[in-house]
Amino acid sequence: MLHHEKNLQVLIDNSDIAMISWNKLGFDERAAILLHWAQQLPMNIAAMVNFQCANALQYVAKLELMPGPTGETNELYCCGRGVFVVTALKGMTEVAIVGQLAAALVCGNSVLLCIADKKQAEQIKIQLEQLGCIAGVITVVNISDVDALVTHPQTAGVAYCGDLNGAQKLARQLAQREGVLAQLVAELDGELVPVIGSQHYCLRFITERTRTINITAVGGNATLLELGCGE
Repeated sequence: MLHHEKNLQVLIDNSDIAMISWNKLGFDERAAILLHWAQQLPMNIAAMVNFQCANALQYVAKLELMPGPTGETNELYCCGRGVFVVTALKGMTEVAIVGQLAAALVCGNSVLLCIADKKQAEQIKIQLEQLGCIAGVITVVNISDVDALVTHPQTAGVAYCGDLNGAQKLARQLAQREGVLAQLVAELDGELVPVIGSQHYCLRFITERTRTINITAVGGNATLLELGCGE
């Protein structure tokens, strides 16, 4: 048992490291890899990959400039949340599983792919790595280990497709665990996929950050810094 726990820890650590490099590629480069992959897929599955990429590029890829009252440059941008567990109840459609995976990946997350059909998961991993996906970004894990992954404090979220009971169980596990709060992204209709098929589904896989570049020391608006100094 202890040896198995150590093995899972290594997988999660490696996934965490790979996520950093994958996230740095940017939305355009990640989307290009996924869109290239879509060309190898059946039409309905390819359409889902294209859909997730298009939404991410439209809603979360653009950097926004914010006011810099003292002359600094403030940039608001989106990036991945971290390591996501992507899992599904046995029998869920490939469209649903690939939709979850594509949304998590295009937003800059690494994925612990934990589905019943391990052969299918391995095939997806190989295909994407051959097209430029960084090694370690997708890690295939046995479905029997899903509870250990969900309760691990390093996982940033869980994308689940299945029934209500499964979603409620995952929600309880995430609520009871220690560490940072993790996101549960649940789809309860594997056929119509109203959640995965939403244009704003990608928003569940990102976090917002700000980047400030202070240029006042090299000719910024120093006058504003003097206001209120009493001299």
